[in-house]
Amino acid sequence: MRKPGEPIYLRIHLIALTLVIMATVALPRLAEFFVGPLDFGTRAFAGLGIAVAGGIGLYLLYNSSARNEP
Repeated sequence: MRKPGEPIYLRIHLIALTLVIMATVALPRLAEFFVGPLDFGTRAFAGLGIAVAGGIGLYLLYNSSARNEP
C-alpha cells in the first residue's frame, strides 16, 4: 500500500518518460542518417511532434494507472 504523499509513478512510467525524452532527439537524428541533412526547423518541428505525441501517450498511461490506485 502506498503511503500518503508518495508518488504513484511506477518504474515503467519513468522508463517510458525517459524513452519519450530520448526519442524527441534521437528520432530526428536517425531520420537524418537515412534521408540526409535536415535543417534546424525540420528537426525542431519533428521533435515537437514526437514530444506532443509522447506526452499524450504518457498521459493516457499515467491516467489509467492512477485510476487503478486504491
